[in-house]
Amino acid sequence: MQLPRPTLTHLRGLAIAAVIANIAIVVTGGAVRLTGSGLGCPTWPRCTEQSFVAHQELGINGAIEFGNRMLTFVVGIVVALCWLAAMRYQPRRRDLRWLSGILVLGVPAQAVMGGLTVLSHLDPWVVGLHFMVSPVLVVVAVVFARHTRETGGPATRTVPAPVRGLAIGTLATTFVVMYVGTIVTGSGPHAGDLTARRNGIDPATISQFHADVVFLLVGLTIGALVAFRATSAPARAQRAALVLLLTEIGQGLVGFVQYFTGLPAVLVGIHLAGATLTVAAATWLVLGTRRLTAPAGTTDVENSAEAEDDAAGRRDRFGSPTQPARQSG
Repeated sequence: MQLPRPTLTHLRGLAIAAVIANIAIVVTGGAVRLTGSGLGCPTWPRCTEQSFVAHQELGINGAIEFGNRMLTFVVGIVVALCWLAAMRYQPRRRDLRWLSGILVLGVPAQAVMGGLTVLSHLDPWVVGLHFMVSPVLVVVAVVFARHTRETGGPATRTVPAPVRGLAIGTLATTFVVMYVGTIVTGSGPHAGDLTARRNGIDPATISQFHADVVFLLVGLTIGALVAFRATSAPARAQRAALVLLLTEIGQGLVGFVQYFTGLPAVLVGIHLAGATLTVAAATWLVLGTRRLTAPAGTTDVENSAEAEDDAAGRRDRFGSPTQPARQSG
């Protein structure tokens, strides 16, 4: 009995699951570090020299670290289902196949980086690189989810090129903020284990630099929101900019509170989860500046809806349409 071909709706559900799974692995990884469980399993790929699984002797820290390792398999199953669905989808979509394939390859890459952090005894620079794999995979998962809402035609801009460049710069700055955040963590008390060393950077100095980059990010986001409005960008792009700005404000508030209250683990965990949501929102911001058009001779309900959304964004406050900015690239 032949299984039915997956639809875009099926792919969309799997894509959303992939986004959630990649965010969840960041949150549980943060829990490992914040509970001092980074070396709960003291070696890799085994948990101990004698066993792949955690034993009672390792205590709660071993259980937490081993649980995070097991979640990697859950993420792997989710992205593997995405890839299988993309491979079976008709008509063939090379974009969906490539994006889901990157997600599949990202799982072992993340696992290897996690192993290196254990083998390096939680070297703060290795831990930082391990963390930075996750936002990359979140970006790919969000792009994959977006592509399931569009047909696989060529990309066209929905805003002028400089405005799109501003959106891309905002996403790039988001990654800078996240990496500097890993350096801040590497200078503070949450090493993941009592014996793990710190990076030796003055926490107050690097925290101030982190705040400065955050202010830059907020400024770029406000600029993107104003530019979207001025150029009559699609409504979805304007919504994405507003969501990103609100997320950044929330992140800023949590960041300031955690700094001035001695970095309580709960607030640091919330801040970590917010960081991944910020990356997802910044990615959606960039995706709002382009649209995949339907190939010639095809019709698609999703793309018709996108066209209506674009048109709504191009209407000024008097309800008159303005000329769209349509150009490949």
